[in-house]
Amino acid sequence: MFFWILVAILTAAVAVVLLLPLLRHPAEAADDAGYDVEVYRDQLEELKRDEATGLIGVGEAELARAEVARRLIAARKAEAKERAHPASRRNRLAQAFVIVLLPAIGLCLYIATGRPDLPAQPLAERLANPGNDIGILVAKAENHLARNPEDGEGWDLLAPIYYRSGRMEDAANAFSEAIRLLGETPDRLDGYAETLIALANGIVTADARKHLEASLKLNADNPRARYYLALALEQEGKREEARAAFEAMAKQAPADAPWLPLVNKHIAATATGEGGGTAGQPGNPTAEDVAAAEDMSAGDRRQMIGGMVEGLAAKLQENPDNFEGWMRIIRSYVVLDQRPKAEAALMTALKTFPADSENGRQLLALARELSISVEGSGQ
Repeated sequence: MFFWILVAILTAAVAVVLLLPLLRHPAEAADDAGYDVEVYRDQLEELKRDEATGLIGVGEAELARAEVARRLIAARKAEAKERAHPASRRNRLAQAFVIVLLPAIGLCLYIATGRPDLPAQPLAERLANPGNDIGILVAKAENHLARNPEDGEGWDLLAPIYYRSGRMEDAANAFSEAIRLLGETPDRLDGYAETLIALANGIVTADARKHLEASLKLNADNPRARYYLALALEQEGKREEARAAFEAMAKQAPADAPWLPLVNKHIAATATGEGGGTAGQPGNPTAEDVAAAEDMSAGDRRQMIGGMVEGLAAKLQENPDNFEGWMRIIRSYVVLDQRPKAEAALMTALKTFPADSENGRQLLALARELSISVEGSGQ
């Protein structure tokens, strides 16, 4: 009830503010004609008094009264015309709009789009009952971890959410804390390694490789770890070893494995020495790049990544059929916090690889994983 009283008071206050200038204007517009009418009425009263006291004769009084009456009629007509002027009518319409229509339109819009039945929910209450709001869930978890930094379950929950949101540095810290507090599992180790790779713009660094190898010891059939370790060999220029690793994956993979088309592309690339995954091409790190990146500061590494991304973007303009290049540059733009460029790259890639093709589906899956908008893609 208090809410509706407050709404009524605010609506009335706004209406008064809007009406004040409208109410003043018509009175000013009719001032001249109204003044003349009052003058002629006073003259008629004065003629009566003069006639009664004998200051003027009966005949002269009649003539004067007729003349004043004629002028009074003309003044009244002018006053009526002034009040019927279009500006006055518009003024009255504006008053009616402010008093009646404006509150009615506002009320209808609120009833149609608002939720007057919902109780007030301060931030503390929303954090206590976040429902399905991911943003509130993340804020609640972050508040909890600020007070309880040794809660491994909280870090384990946040790490993949950070990764999907493109918050790679936060994701790396969360994975590291989850591993420290809860121990190593293939999912945690793979997630941490993949985050480190994303931070290095697709370079499988020594730290990432160490965690992938640890994951493989826990689960020898882990395709995620095997893929990145094979990719590390490819980036180091060890084409034969990389192809053997990718071929072993493809041989053991189920026929409907979603990652199989990507593995087959690497097999073809390492067999011919062409394609988007070969070291030494623009936008692809060589073994020297990998070694140099590991010793760089965060700022220098980011600058190096930016240069490599520019090189890859130029290469993709010349060869838009480089599917792996599109996958890498989209992820790179997210790492560099350049989401508009990531969305533009996705739209461009989908022109070459339609959304209903196998490569197109992989592009859309990557977009969903990185929380990139896919509007206009047909999905």
